[in-house]
Amino acid sequence: MRKVSIIGIGAGDPEHVTIQAVRALNAVDVFFVVTKGTEQQELVDLRTEVLERYVDKPTYRVVEVRDPERERGATAPEQRAAVAAWRAARAEQYGALIRDELGEEGHGAFLAWGDPTLYESTLTIVADLAARADVAFDYEVVPGISAVSALAARHRIPLNRVGGAVQVTTGRRLAAGLPSDADDVVVMLDPSCTFREVAGEGVDIYWGAYLGTPDETLISGPVTEVADEIERVRTREKERKGWIFDTYLLRRK
Repeated sequence: MRKVSIIGIGAGDPEHVTIQAVRALNAVDVFFVVTKGTEQQELVDLRTEVLERYVDKPTYRVVEVRDPERERGATAPEQRAAVAAWRAARAEQYGALIRDELGEEGHGAFLAWGDPTLYESTLTIVADLAARADVAFDYEVVPGISAVSALAARHRIPLNRVGGAVQVTTGRRLAAGLPSDADDVVVMLDPSCTFREVAGEGVDIYWGAYLGTPDETLISGPVTEVADEIERVRTREKERKGWIFDTYLLRRK
């Protein structure tokens, strides 16, 4: 039977790759690499570096596929519809790759940024495909170092405080306000710097972009003091590179 591995390769540093991931990488016949255009060629290059550094199997192949374009909805319902359409297009692509590139007994893999179980759609799509009858395959998930863990480590802070809760959310959800039942909130997928709108006095921010890469940037301090700097640096770096991966922790004092 065909097999598909979803392998977490960390937030950007090739040394984030775990021993378990290295073992999984060396069992793979075909690596599926999803590209997003020339502006993110650096992300493809990072995956290539991981393969060249850790895979000893000389016969593996790399198959690249262009990620479907994704619409951006202005409202929550439009956003949900856009994400559903984008995932459906991805599922069609992934199903074709698994069916056409692996034969009956091949082993394929997707390399997932960070950890495949946290704000990463590949696992959901592959699981849905595996439940369908048209392409028969088994799959496994290999965890990786998430951007959340890398952020806390680089700022040298714990994610939680004694007996406290940590909430992981998105910028879109944060726009409704800081949750009342969590003093530590990790925010991902926030292109709008929503922290400016919801965090006033008494809230610190620990922000990081391009974690684990040579372009890694860290800023921390009271939101009221560093918000302008974060937004300025974020805008500058996105314009310079054409893309940005960032996340941050909001912490009530």
